[in-house]
Amino acid sequence: MGSYLNPGNKGFRESLNSQIYVDKSGLIEQTNAVLDTREKYMCVSRPRRFGKSMAADMLTAYYEQNQDSEKLFKNLYIEKSPSFLTHLNKYNVLKINVQDFLSSSSNVDEMLSKFQKYIIFDLLDEFTTIRYRDETDIVQVMKDVYAGTHYPFVILIDEWDCLFREYRQDQEAQRKYLDFLRMWLKDKEYVALAYMTGILPIKKYGTHSALNMFTEYSMINPRGMAEYFGFTESEVKALCDQYGMSFEETRAWYDGYEMLVVENGEQKIRELYSPKSVVEAMRSGIFDNYWNQTETYEALKMYIQMNFDGLKDAVIRMLAGERVPINTGTFSNDMTTFESKDDVLTLLVHLGYLSYHWPDKAVFIPNKEIAQEYINAISTMDWNEVMDSIRASKKLLEALWDGDETAVADGIACAHEEVSILQYNDENSLSCTIHLAFYFAREYYTIIRELPAGKGFADICFLPRKLYADKPALLIELKWNQDVHGAIAQIKERNYTDALKDYSGNLLLVGINYDKKTKTHSCKIERMEK
Repeated sequence: MGSYLNPGNKGFRESLNSQIYVDKSGLIEQTNAVLDTREKYMCVSRPRRFGKSMAADMLTAYYEQNQDSEKLFKNLYIEKSPSFLTHLNKYNVLKINVQDFLSSSSNVDEMLSKFQKYIIFDLLDEFTTIRYRDETDIVQVMKDVYAGTHYPFVILIDEWDCLFREYRQDQEAQRKYLDFLRMWLKDKEYVALAYMTGILPIKKYGTHSALNMFTEYSMINPRGMAEYFGFTESEVKALCDQYGMSFEETRAWYDGYEMLVVENGEQKIRELYSPKSVVEAMRSGIFDNYWNQTETYEALKMYIQMNFDGLKDAVIRMLAGERVPINTGTFSNDMTTFESKDDVLTLLVHLGYLSYHWPDKAVFIPNKEIAQEYINAISTMDWNEVMDSIRASKKLLEALWDGDETAVADGIACAHEEVSILQYNDENSLSCTIHLAFYFAREYYTIIRELPAGKGFADICFLPRKLYADKPALLIELKWNQDVHGAIAQIKERNYTDALKDYSGNLLLVGINYDKKTKTHSCKIERMEK
């Protein structure tokens, strides 16, 4: 057993021994399917805290030939797979965390020199009977080992992209690194599987990628791999039952990432949760922002304050709960080359600060935890008008509960004036203002846009979560250049309250109108019991 060659299964054993372990061994079925094929090159990019290193430990335990790992996988999903015993402990494994080499080196040349030297050391130490043509050349050494043993290598590279994050401006260093990886891995018979994980997809240069043999499984297009790097809804429900935690609150705090699946030939969206945050909430019994344990808001602030036309508008609309269409095709897969707001927003998807909705090619802020990171960042910037609106939202919500129609109308008008960046010319823009004006409502409510109801759609529904059952439900109908009383009448005539068939308690019917001519808002509130 070496430091990098066949390093053992301790990492995976520690995961299994942890208080919370969620079975992601189905990933092995995916990697087994591409072993020794043209698709044997896999690059999985996910944000921090999404289980990439744990997966690498699991693959090491499964493939490494110097171990007997069958017992570790007992009762896990992969044990039932036809390919389980076929590949179990049958390969030489090289497991490398590039960050270890980068952190101990002063430049890329030193890093690559250590990288090769240390791996060659393990190879020479293990395979003492092999005759080597050149003991300083990593490619030749691995060719000689393969020729002498007929065992190919499973190569697992964690934090593969760390150089692009720490040497952001050094394109020459990036090229050297990519050229090395291509020289070491591409078209090599000794590779049974090359599996890389990181935050960023593979860097593009010009019209091609230096590592174009890799299939990428990213936050933009996970290609069916999403469920192995995040918690599914059923997994989270099981944890909530086990730890006596509210699933509804867990969903509000940590849900919002999406995976596209194909079921019976039909594409469907399934929910995906931030795994580390769910684990922390279950273990502590407290719903909180655990994202900032590994990232500070400064990481986000740096990007959302970039001076690209439309970027600020996009962030405000997403804070209001909207989706923003983007073009991800121009992103260069690095952290410095930005040509438009779309490039910035695409990076934020890869960093986990936005979720990508594949059907609409649009992005949105996934959950309460991440939304708080935006608020933290904006509170230290010069977006004073946005923060003023958010701070005022608590009082505005209280005015709505109190039935103070004048205060609600004035508060919405104030929010509109403060966030004047938004175009205000239809019900959609009025809706955006309403959502931002009532930002604080997310503390208590699940907010539903265009709730199917009766003979149409209620514009906005605020449904109190179970922990806040003392708060009234809200049905809001928006009007543009019409009559606020007509909004209340429409709620009643079209039976919008039927949509709340599972709700009983206090209900507020709210009509809001904007008069384009007088440039004033009006509000009508009626109470009822349901």
